[in-house]
Amino acid sequence: MPNWTVEYYKDRRDRAPVTEYLDTLQLNDRARVLRFIALLEDYGPALKMPHASHVQGKLWELRIDGRPNSYRVLYAGVPGRKFMLLHAFAKKGQKTPPLEIDTAQRRLTDYLERTDQ
Repeated sequence: MPNWTVEYYKDRRDRAPVTEYLDTLQLNDRARVLRFIALLEDYGPALKMPHASHVQGKLWELRIDGRPNSYRVLYAGVPGRKFMLLHAFAKKGQKTPPLEIDTAQRRLTDYLERTDQ
């Protein structure tokens, strides 16, 4: 039994953007991303480079690199020994685009406000 759990952020309309994104991926790419999510659950905060790295503030990213496609899943640790998966996207450049970070940060703020954390 893992010490940490992984949850998918849901917005005020009960939509889970990371789940919706994963549903758009080819089956083999979706399986790759889900394997990395399982690693996060198994290793918790001990998961480091090359699989996970700090982005800024409370935000971290799962780094799913490969050919032809690489993906990122932005997440944060939240109370209750949970990781909240906030945003996922295909990696296209060297750095994580600020717009992707802003999206994850907005979702984290929304989650924390709605759960009084």
